[in-house]
Amino acid sequence: MAGRAHLARPPYVDPNTNIIYDTDRPEYEGWLTKQSMWLKDWRRRYFLLKGSKLFYSKNEWSSPHGMIDLAHCTTVKSADLKSKKRHSFEISTPEITYLLYADTEQEKDDWIGRVGKAIVRCSSTYYSNAEGGGRGGQQQQQQTNNALYRNQQGGVPQPGMLGSNNNNNPYQQDGDDDDDDIYYEDPNNPNPYFND
Repeated sequence: MAGRAHLARPPYVDPNTNIIYDTDRPEYEGWLTKQSMWLKDWRRRYFLLKGSKLFYSKNEWSSPHGMIDLAHCTTVKSADLKSKKRHSFEISTPEITYLLYADTEQEKDDWIGRVGKAIVRCSSTYYSNAEGGGRGGQQQQQQTNNALYRNQQGGVPQPGMLGSNNNNNPYQQDGDDDDDDIYYEDPNNPNPYFND
């Protein structure tokens, strides 16, 4: 049985630089409603997340007409109160805040998680720790773990508690580099929107 041919998506061409960005085979995609920058009206757009770029277009197969470079973004968080829309979130750069909303709370959470991971992947601190090579990156991570432990316990960590593979450190899990906990919302918090 022969497989179906893959229909390639058209690329995004940056109107300022004429750089062509491949949008084919995105990591995540789906419909979101985005507030326009100038008129402040809401427009339904199809979004494609690929690497550190978030592209949007008028439908699934048209060429994207906009791009948010997540390498310049600082935060992604819930924004229901700010937008006065359900299932909404914001993506912020030092200059611009994009307001968007999803069709469901689950889709909103998925987008926040995926965009957040993309922002973390291209942040300078992530690269300096990951690429620090050997001892330097490990020492910086160890210092971070020590500071976290001291803040939680109110004192100095005991010898052997940190930096060992016996998993006594609540902030270090062997082989687990997942960043899910960064975007975790406390289900017991009666108003998560003030959980900055």
